[in-house]
Amino acid sequence: MSRGALAAGAVGRGPIFAVMFVGAFVAFLNQTLINIALPQIMIYFNTSATVANWLTTGFMLVNGIVIPVTAFLIERFSTRQLYNTSMALFAVGTLICGIAPTFSVLLIGRLVQAAGAGILFPLIMNVIFTLYPADKRGAAMGTLGIALNFAPAIGPTLSGWIVQTYSWRVLFFIILPIAVLNLIAAIFMLKNVTETGRPELDVLGVILSTVGFGGLLYAFATVGSAGLRSPEVITMFTVGGLALILFVWRQLVIEHPILEFRIFRYPMFTLTTIINVIITLAMFSAMILIPIYMQNVRGFSPLMSGLMLLPGGILMGIMSPITGRIFDRIGARWLAIVGLLLTLVTTYELTRLELTTSFAYVTYVYTARMFGMSLMMMPIFTAGLNELPLEMNRHGTAMVNTLRMVGGAVGTAFFVSIMTNQAAAHLDEIVSDRRMPLTDPAQVELATDQATVMGINDAFMVATILTVIPLVLSFFIRETRFAKNPEPVRDPVPNKV
Repeated sequence: MSRGALAAGAVGRGPIFAVMFVGAFVAFLNQTLINIALPQIMIYFNTSATVANWLTTGFMLVNGIVIPVTAFLIERFSTRQLYNTSMALFAVGTLICGIAPTFSVLLIGRLVQAAGAGILFPLIMNVIFTLYPADKRGAAMGTLGIALNFAPAIGPTLSGWIVQTYSWRVLFFIILPIAVLNLIAAIFMLKNVTETGRPELDVLGVILSTVGFGGLLYAFATVGSAGLRSPEVITMFTVGGLALILFVWRQLVIEHPILEFRIFRYPMFTLTTIINVIITLAMFSAMILIPIYMQNVRGFSPLMSGLMLLPGGILMGIMSPITGRIFDRIGARWLAIVGLLLTLVTTYELTRLELTTSFAYVTYVYTARMFGMSLMMMPIFTAGLNELPLEMNRHGTAMVNTLRMVGGAVGTAFFVSIMTNQAAAHLDEIVSDRRMPLTDPAQVELATDQATVMGINDAFMVATILTVIPLVLSFFIRETRFAKNPEPVRDPVPNKV
């Protein structure tokens, strides 16, 4: 490759990265807006909480179907084809949500959104690893981390203000023009940077993947409301688990798998993936439990609850490019160790919540916890993928994103279940110890709040213990850069429609 060609390729990075950065930002922002708006949507459409929750459960299920197939899609279709299609699906789904006359139409819009959003992040990750040499990827991934961390941070605050001031429909009409403008920019600015081929689609693998991941995600999403012993949950766990076992077996024996499980023979990829999944579990403990504590126990509004989360998200957004550049210089090990130590200490501090714990204390501890996570999240992600040969990167991004999504679903169900069960046990103890008359509403409400706080503290103690595992594993991280990864960026592939 000539020096002039290298320069041309390097110049083309900026516009490509900028377009995808905006797409990632709007997709991540969308995921965090809907939760705060659910109560208003329930009132507007006169639906129950169980039905309304399908707006998040359905989104998760479609992601679970789409993400494992992204490695095949990236190999089969050009960058432009795949990105423009995914962003077009996302924009159409957003429009459907904004004008939805019924709840069913709103749910359809969310599912269409999910189909587009599920493709975006694995595609963007693959493009970054194709465009940038190994010693530049940390900075690029750190910059992407601004979108990954800042969008979810402002989402609850923005959503709380809009829902209290305007209508839930405004949420979608804020996202829609950004998505449309990004699609227009992609049509003119995006270049093809990945090679395409003609791989055969493993139809049976797709079916097994859909049933397996879809069944498990559905079970985890409903276990909090239905209970672990629910026949529906047990059935979905059983069917999903068996389908997933068959799916893994099939991917190991066929020539062109949808999701390449052989990448786990790379030790650093395996190690960082385990750390990533456990940290995702621990991260969801605070994302789920802190809003419950702030709103249900302390009585703060959704807007105030969102404001409490905001400093941590802003700090993560600021730190992402900084930690990315540090990673390029020193690698992931010490960033992971320091970040996990801080995460461990701050998670433990959240086991000491009380009915009178101040807003400032919770904000401070949560912000410090997010700072710890900002030191390790993207470096660990990048370190694992750096070990893979470039042609395996699409499988690595698909695998990590699939497991993180499953980890998020498990974390949500797991910690809510711990909180609920422990709160019920503590309430029984409080009522028994105080010999309190159950006819006194004020005393019952006080006891319920106290039991809920104790249940939340128990859940955070479990999260603290879980964090010890990745902390120990982080000492075994070593810097690995696969020898076949090209140091210079290659020229963009000629654009195709």
